[in-house]
This record gives sequence, structure tokens and C-alpha cells, in this order.
Amino acid sequence: MVKIEYLTPASPEERKRYYREEWDIKQVPDYITHSIQEREFGFDHVGRGPNDRYKVFRTPDLLKRFLKVRTPFAAYCSVAFYDKPRRRDRWTKAELVFDVDAKDIPIRTCECEGVCEICLNEAREIVCGILDTLKADLGLNNIHVVYSGRGYHIRVLDNDVMGVNSDVRSQIVKYLVGADVPENEYSLDYEKVSYEHFVIPFGYPNVFTKRIKYSILHLNEHTELDGVNKKLLNDVLKNRHLIEDDNWGLFKNKLGPLRYKKVVNSIASLNMSLVDAKVSIDLKRILRLPSSLHSMVSMKCTEVKNIETFDPFKEAVPKFVYERKE
Repeated sequence: MVKIEYLTPASPEERKRYYREEWDIKQVPDYITHSIQEREFGFDHVGRGPNDRYKVFRTPDLLKRFLKVRTPFAAYCSVAFYDKPRRRDRWTKAELVFDVDAKDIPIRTCECEGVCEICLNEAREIVCGILDTLKADLGLNNIHVVYSGRGYHIRVLDNDVMGVNSDVRSQIVKYLVGADVPENEYSLDYEKVSYEHFVIPFGYPNVFTKRIKYSILHLNEHTELDGVNKKLLNDVLKNRHLIEDDNWGLFKNKLGPLRYKKVVNSIASLNMSLVDAKVSIDLKRILRLPSSLHSMVSMKCTEVKNIETFDPFKEAVPKFVYERKE
């Protein structure tokens, strides 16, 4: 496994080697190549952001030629579908996406300044929880996961959600991350709420409990929670072993009802940062193109076949990185 210290920015020569010797158009997922004429592409050639926008490719082969000739610093593709993608005109639908970036996780057990093995693994754990809820609660199944270079993108292409607006997407985000405290503390009845033909089933108390539990078990003495002072945080850390076995009643009694409510409300608010909500509600967002190079960290943006076993330090490292070790 490659060590994190070898993942420094890729040089222009390394980018050329990657795209001309290692990269292949077959590594771009079918859900992109099959809709390539309906998507906008964008590129960053010098490391200052995707300012080369509104690119359109009629065939995968034309995209292949562009990448091999230009060898960009970064390559992006829209999650939106257009009748006229060159002008981002006549929007038809968009993937529902969730961006989990390891460096932005609100509660991390590591103390690194960027990303490391620990926080990348925690990002993967969050992704696993979101995937379970998307499938079990929302009944979605056309789901793809991509390692972005510093985290993960979840891309949902079920027809039920591709056409929904930003408001519905916002509600789905809140549901998935456990950002709304249920009424009467987990006592909501199971019901269904319809948003423009997409139905969200409210088995939400169970989802909420899982997200709160995950966050509490990942707290440390340095975590800052709004409305939670140092003494209360220490009491949470001292008694959190109780919820490992789901003894929520005992945990609540140890803290006291009012202090318990402060903790739950604070973490619910914090959970909204488990994903980048701006990405999820943006109907015209562009994301890193799977198979492209994340030049800042010298890692491949990689389609994940098995999230349970995926190891970015084995599966997303370009060949040129290994030569840096010599």
C-alpha cells in the first residue's frame, strides 16, 4: 500500500504519462459514455478550477482524443442531462448525487490537516450507511459510487429521482444524514410523504438513531459542538459505551433529559455536514470524471465496485506514484 506522503501533486510530465500510457476510455463508466452527447464537460488545465467549460463530445472516442492530447490537471462531467449541453440549455434531468469529502467530515477521529487513511476510512463508513438507507428505505437501486481522490461521490440514476427539483433533493439529504430531530424523540409513526411523485417513507426514527449513534461514537475530547460545554462533552464520552448496545434510556438518564436533548440537537445540526448539501441540490453540477486524475493528490478518480472492501491506496494510485518511492 502506498503511503500518504507519496501522494504529492502530479507534475505536467506525470499527467502526460497517466493519460497517454495508463488511462483508457473503457475506464469511463457506461452510464456516462452512453449519455455522452447529453452531458457538459469541463476541464482545469492549470490547477485553478474548471474554467474550460461547456465542452461537448459526440462520441467517447472524441473524449479520448481530447484527454490524451490535452492531459488536463482535472476533468469534470455534468450530472445533468441537456438537449443542448453546449449552452446548458433545455435541462431534462440530473443524477441525484452525494459528495462525502474526507477532509470535510464534521467529526473525525484523526487530527490530520488534509486526508489520511483514518478519515478516508471514516468517509467510506458514512457512504456505506447512506447506501443502506438509499436502498432499504427509499427503494433506489441504480446507484454508483466513485472514489473522487479525497472522498466519495454517490451517484443515483433511478428515474424516480432524476427529475425531482432542488427542494426534494434537500429533503432527501436531511433524511439520509439524520439532520432533523424526530418529534417525541424517535416516536414518529411510519408514514409516507410524497414530493412530486417521489415518495419518502418515514421509517426515519431508525435512520436518525443510526446517524446520531455513529457521530457520538466518533466524538473525541477536541470535538466542538454548539451548545455543548466541555463538562457535557466529557460526560458523553464517559457514558457512550451504553449506546454501543443501544441502551439509549440509560444513556439519557446518565446525562439528564435536558443535557441529552442539547447533545442530540447539536449532533443533528452537525450531521448536515456529513455530505456537501450544495452538491446534492445543484441541478447543473459538474463532478470529477471517473477514471480521470486528481492531480492535486496524484490519485485516480475511480469507480468503486465493492465499497466494503475498497482500498484507495491500492486501487486508486497511478503507476507513476510507485516510481516516486525509488
